[in-house]
Amino acid sequence: MRTAGGSRPAQRRRPPQVRIRPTVQRILDAMTLTPAFVVDGRLDILASNELGRALYDPIYDDPVKPPNHARFLFLDRHSGDFWRDWAEAADDAVALLRASAGRDPYDRHLSDLIGELSMRSDDFRIRWAAHDVRSHLTGTKRIHHPQVGDLELPFESAPLPADPGQRLVIYSPDPDSASHAALQSLASWAARPYTRDGSEEMTRPVRPDARRDSDQRH
Repeated sequence: MRTAGGSRPAQRRRPPQVRIRPTVQRILDAMTLTPAFVVDGRLDILASNELGRALYDPIYDDPVKPPNHARFLFLDRHSGDFWRDWAEAADDAVALLRASAGRDPYDRHLSDLIGELSMRSDDFRIRWAAHDVRSHLTGTKRIHHPQVGDLELPFESAPLPADPGQRLVIYSPDPDSASHAALQSLASWAARPYTRDGSEEMTRPVRPDARRDSDQRH
């Protein structure tokens, strides 16, 4: 994974806030045993349930909100550790972005994201020039999670007809698999008591690897 040497980050325009319908959020929250998300054509993660938030904890670390799959893949140095098939995940992300651009070529916020990634990542720029367009409605994602290790997660993706451009993505491993057991362990980690910081917002537990990094810096 390479980023363009010497290039400065493009000035980001914050995408307009997209509101998830309360019904959709309740559906997500009701899925307590499997990670579930709502994503849009830019690959922004618009909403998730608790287990989904825990699964994508490294992606949510990006201070730019909403968290974005493509930005994590191409601009975060940890993405190659998280995605065990990084090249395949990168190909899929670019193909999905190109399909979105084909459907709505005047989407300014999508154009801004593509421009930023093109300026800052050689890997993205090469893939974008390939003009690959695919739509993945099902498949398997191979992830290495910092808390529970390797996961192989079959997924299904379906459009939300009442919310154009939004898709519901659900991971559902075999109940007898090691990945299912790992997700149960992740759910226990995610359910640990939260504390409040000075901003009065709920903060998730500090990951052990993050605590080690902090100790090393001091």
